Amino acid sequence: QVQLVESGGGLVQPGGSLRLSCAASGSIGSTYAMGWYRQAPGKQRELVATLNSGGATNYADSVKGRFTISRDNAKNTVYLQMNSLKPEDTAVYYCNADVRLTSGLRIRDLWGQGTQVTVSS
Repeated sequence: QVQLVESGGGLVQPGGSLRLSCAASGSIGSTYAMGWYRQAPGKQRELVATLNSGGATNYADSVKGRFTISRDNAKNTVYLQMNSLKPEDTAVYYCNADVRLTSGLRIRDLWGQGTQVTVSS
């Protein structure tokens, strides 16, 4: 079974930091773009950051300069380092990946189950 498993969420005070991890498991042959999205209560899911296989990154304006996305291709894992967190960063964070399985099948929109990030004093 192919899946994305996120970890690293939690409760943090404003100004604090968290590091999210997302590992792709199963019969993964290769990964293409990987990224993070978030959904706050009552709001639509929005892009946070993406990183393609060539190393190009894309960030939401609201997180530029505070969040950093990185990946370990050998581990099929993507990370999101979040610094200077604000209450408005509170949301469920979802990992997304474009992968090709060892069978050759490509899944362009694979999602994790989400991890809660709460920024509050």
